[in-house]
Amino acid sequence: MLLELFRWLLPGFVLFEFITMRAILGALTALGAALLFGPAIIDRLRSIKVGGQPIRNDGPQSHFQKAGTPTMGGALILLAVTISTLLWGDLSNRYVWITMGVLIAFALIGWLDDWIKLVRRDPKGLRSRHKYALQSVFGLAAAVVLYVTADHPSNTALFLPLLKDFALPMGLFFIVVAYFWIVGFSNAVNLTDGLDGLAIMPVVLTAGVLAVFAYASGNAVFAEYLGIPRVPGAGELVIVCAAIAGAGLGFLWFNTYPAMVFMGDVGALALGAALGCIAIIVRQEIVLVIVGGIFVIETLSVMAQVASYKLTGRRIFRMAPIHHHFELKGWPEPRVIVRFWIISVMLALVALATLKVR
Repeated sequence: MLLELFRWLLPGFVLFEFITMRAILGALTALGAALLFGPAIIDRLRSIKVGGQPIRNDGPQSHFQKAGTPTMGGALILLAVTISTLLWGDLSNRYVWITMGVLIAFALIGWLDDWIKLVRRDPKGLRSRHKYALQSVFGLAAAVVLYVTADHPSNTALFLPLLKDFALPMGLFFIVVAYFWIVGFSNAVNLTDGLDGLAIMPVVLTAGVLAVFAYASGNAVFAEYLGIPRVPGAGELVIVCAAIAGAGLGFLWFNTYPAMVFMGDVGALALGAALGCIAIIVRQEIVLVIVGGIFVIETLSVMAQVASYKLTGRRIFRMAPIHHHFELKGWPEPRVIVRFWIISVMLALVALATLKVR
């Protein structure tokens, strides 16, 4: 919006044509919006809640003191991201609209889930089959749109880190991959969002890494030099990534231990889906698995726990997702959070290193 305004009012002023400048302003705008609107939104959530955030009876005993903390705080993140993207993004770019569409669609699913938890006082919220059905509809729709609008064979090919000249055409199988990445990471972030600030910092780091890849992919010179797929127009996703990172840091101001507000499914489902969509667009699905390793580990811990119990009647972990396992082993919640953050930083550095090791 502001980009078009500056082009009209100041045709010779090119500062805001630079993606890097708009990304910085986008991150600061999202951060400022989150800090500005945060207290009012938290007060509003506190006033409309029915008895506070439901707490699972089978969870760690330390979590019972969190009962009453308002949830659906992810709405604050979505508001900040939307404001920032509309102000600083190029609204003629289809990738921006596809990503924002995915973000909002999955946020609506999360909102419905959170609303059921609040109104019906059911910690399980929207039933899994209904939630997955809605995710599948929106995830598949996004995958089909990306496939239909692809304007180059590389847009639907599989690329692997460390292999400079590897490009496997996927054809229609691209839709399957895109669907699983969008829906899969939506649920993965949601599973990780179980402790104060645990999920949002890996989201911020993942968005930051994807911003680097989006910028390089959208730049013909950098893409050729680094040996990564060239995706014209993908550079504008840097603005979206910067907005997510800025909004995430603003939300962490209120979500850090002890949390004043929880993200809820409205934020977790939306952010995970958006990150998956961005990774698909810039053709860096494997990089997302690396930098989002915490989300992957949390998901695998749940899958392994369920499989082990069904096959052998025994549990691998004291409780899944795995962050609860460490809590039940005696780790204080802040220790679990910070150590998971440290792992996320390490994974982010490994993901960035794949840019040069090709």
